[in-house]
Amino acid sequence: MSRLLDGKKGLILGVANHRSLAWAIARKTAEHGAHLGITYQSERFSRRVQRMVAAEQDMEGTLFWPCDATSEEEMDRLFESVAAEMGQLDFVMHCWAYAPAEDLSRDYIETSWHGHRVAQQVSVHSLTEVVRRARPLMKAGGSVTTLTYYGAEKVVSGYNVMGVAKAALEAAVRYLASDVGRDAIRVNAISAGPVNTLSARGVPGFTDMLTYHREQAPLKRNVEAEEIAGAALFLASQLSSGVTGEVLHVDAGHNIMGIG
Repeated sequence: MSRLLDGKKGLILGVANHRSLAWAIARKTAEHGAHLGITYQSERFSRRVQRMVAAEQDMEGTLFWPCDATSEEEMDRLFESVAAEMGQLDFVMHCWAYAPAEDLSRDYIETSWHGHRVAQQVSVHSLTEVVRRARPLMKAGGSVTTLTYYGAEKVVSGYNVMGVAKAALEAAVRYLASDVGRDAIRVNAISAGPVNTLSARGVPGFTDMLTYHREQAPLKRNVEAEEIAGAALFLASQLSSGVTGEVLHVDAGHNIMGIG
C-alpha cells in the first residue's frame, strides 16, 4: 500500500481514549508513515495513552506530552519540546473542544459568562494559539486541521453553546488560512457527523442525535471514526495541496438535506 505521509512529522492534540477521533487520526496517520507527537490533557491520561500507543506497531517512536488547552504556559512548553525533539512539523491535528456540562444542558440563552468563555477558549482560540506556535516549525509549509460539527451551521437541539463555539471555529479557520497561506500553510476543518466519543456523550440527547442522523442522511447510516481519520489523512497529505480555508463535511451526506 502506498503511504501518504512517509517522512512527515505531525502533532495530534487531544487524545483521550481509544474512542476519541484524535486517536483514530493518530492511528491512520501513523499507518501512512508519519512520525507523531501526541498530547493528552493531564498526567491522569498519560499511562492510558502510552499503553494505547505501545499496542500499535506503526507508532514506534511516538512522543508524548501533557498539554492543557487553557494554559499558555503549557502550550509554550509543548512547542518548545516539539522544536527540540522533532525539529519541524508537517501537520497538526487540533482535536480540542469543551464546554461545561451545565451550560450544554441549558438553553443557549441561559449560557453563563464562564461557560461561554471556556467554550471559546478551549474550542476556538486554542486553534489560533496552536497555529501561531506551529508556524515557525512548518518551514516547508504544512497543514493544520481542526474538527467541527453541523451545529455550527444550523440549530441542533442540545448543542447550544458548543454550536456557537464551532461557528466561531469555522470563521477562525478562514482567517487563519488567509494569514498563513503566504507560508504555504493550509488550515481546514472537518465537519464530522456524530460519533460515539467521550466528548459527544456529554451532549444532551446524543443518542437521539445518532438516530436522527442515521434516518436522515442519504447514506442511511452514521459515520465511523475511521472515515473521519481518512479525511484527516487527505488534508494532511499532498493530495489536498490546493485546499485551504475549507470545511469538509464527513457526515454521510446529512448536511445536504432539507425537510425530508
